[in-house]
Amino acid sequence: MSQPWEPGDTRGPLMGGRGGRGQRGLGPVIQTLNVPSGDSVPQLRHQSPGVTTAVPVPTPHGATAAPHPTATTDCVPTAPLTPSPVCCCVSPQALCSVSPQDLAVPNTGWSAAMCEQFQRLLRRAADGSWRRIPSYRRGLDYLPEVVQMAVGVVTRPGPRLFLRSVDEEGAGFEYAIFLHASGHRTQCLCQLGPYLEGHHGFAHGGAIATLIDSTVGTCALAVAKASVMTAKLSISYLAPVPVGAVVVADSRMERHEGRKIFLSCHVRDTKRDTLYAEATGEDMWCCGDGAGDTETIPQNCASG
Repeated sequence: MSQPWEPGDTRGPLMGGRGGRGQRGLGPVIQTLNVPSGDSVPQLRHQSPGVTTAVPVPTPHGATAAPHPTATTDCVPTAPLTPSPVCCCVSPQALCSVSPQDLAVPNTGWSAAMCEQFQRLLRRAADGSWRRIPSYRRGLDYLPEVVQMAVGVVTRPGPRLFLRSVDEEGAGFEYAIFLHASGHRTQCLCQLGPYLEGHHGFAHGGAIATLIDSTVGTCALAVAKASVMTAKLSISYLAPVPVGAVVVADSRMERHEGRKIFLSCHVRDTKRDTLYAEATGEDMWCCGDGAGDTETIPQNCASG
């Protein structure tokens, strides 16, 4: 049996090489470079749906929800999750929120294990070696001022990030990503909810791939400090992940060649007893429109 996983543990096999396709925007990069320290986590307030228009949409959440608790050690999970009606009321909203809601903090859907590991990661971040990255519902929420200056308030439902598409707390992806001070490593603490089930009792393989792609992509964004796109992602599934399990996806940059950034990722349980999946990925660094650019990654992207 391997040694228990500790938040500051930098051990683990490294895999270089190549390894989906999805575009990533510049917004998370800018936010990553200016996020507050991880030990200062704001209190969340639930954004109640408006009453302007009632539109039936297939999003699993109820009409109301209790306020989120603060990110303290008093995080206590609620009763087991029960499915809510799939038809709900959604009010027209702008493409981005005026005050984006940071979702990478505890809520009533987090299990006791998820809360415990989150607090350990926050304590590790207190010395500045790691920091928590805020997470929002929409990609444009990372750049609210820019969007408002460009298009103003748009009164129609805006797009959502795939990992934040489920409103019901604890039903989908519940996660928080931490970035190492070097900018070359990320760790994603994630609880996989019941709406991510594939085979009965286990998370869908696509959910694991999404978790890996997001963790690897965040690392690539931090390395390139510019827009990146996933070029290749190769995953080996080694063990099924139970629904409701809390896992840690650990990604790091292995090397870069010109505009290509090569990364690895391993998904384990919090005690490091089980390796659920391992992956190698290749992201492309984009400059300007990213088309035909032959420039290399800036010097500050070099590993070290």
